[in-house]
Amino acid sequence: MAYAAGVDVGSTQTKAVIVGEDGRMAAQALTDTGANVMQAAERAYDEALQTAKIGEQEVGYVIGTGYGRYRVTFGNTQVTEISCHARGAAHMFPATRTVLDMGGQDSKAISVTGNGEVLDFCMNDKCAAGTGRFLGAASAALDIPLPDLGAVALKAKKPVRISTTCTVFAESEILSWLGKGKKIEEILLGVHQSMASRAVSLLRRVGVSEEVTFSGGVARNIGMIAELERLLERKLNVSEDSHFMGALGAALFAMDHILASRAPVR
Repeated sequence: MAYAAGVDVGSTQTKAVIVGEDGRMAAQALTDTGANVMQAAERAYDEALQTAKIGEQEVGYVIGTGYGRYRVTFGNTQVTEISCHARGAAHMFPATRTVLDMGGQDSKAISVTGNGEVLDFCMNDKCAAGTGRFLGAASAALDIPLPDLGAVALKAKKPVRISTTCTVFAESEILSWLGKGKKIEEILLGVHQSMASRAVSLLRRVGVSEEVTFSGGVARNIGMIAELERLLERKLNVSEDSHFMGALGAALFAMDHILASRAPVR
């Protein structure tokens, strides 16, 4: 069996996925990107190879994606993260027609066809207020681990209103609400509602279909899922592998190259 790989180098974390000829994930790996983007890409790829228990020579094609895609020096080519998230989402959820990708420093709304081709997209244009970095600022200000933010937010009954559109000022606004005696869960619910509102505005620019798939690192946040579903009035397609959709899409594009090279010449 031939294998193909995709390496998604994000601003915060780097993901690698290896797929077989059937399109199924043979392995996945996740590591912090850190200061050395090239090393992060190599580290994630090596870990995926070890998990799949295959050698590098068994991988026929590698595609890099994400903001650091050109630093995947061992890759054969690069594809934008927009195309990769679209392809990965449609592969994981075939009825997907709209994709919301919320990463560390940007958010994207993508309209896709049934086979994962991009029809339209738009990105956040207000600093990083609708991204994982905004949650990171809340985590630091409230001294709560990032993975716990969503669960704490869902305990609130009445959220505060977060007005800032810039991550730089998020911490000061959060501390201001604490000084006014507001509960931590009320502040966090306000943060999640603010982010969800901005995300829904992005989605409406490209059109909200019946099936919306949530991808990227923020898709692991149960509070964000709940707020988006409340505003959109529908369930989101979310997988435990949503964080890997960009890398999965890249790996599927890589497999296309392998299969195309086998096609008979007419």
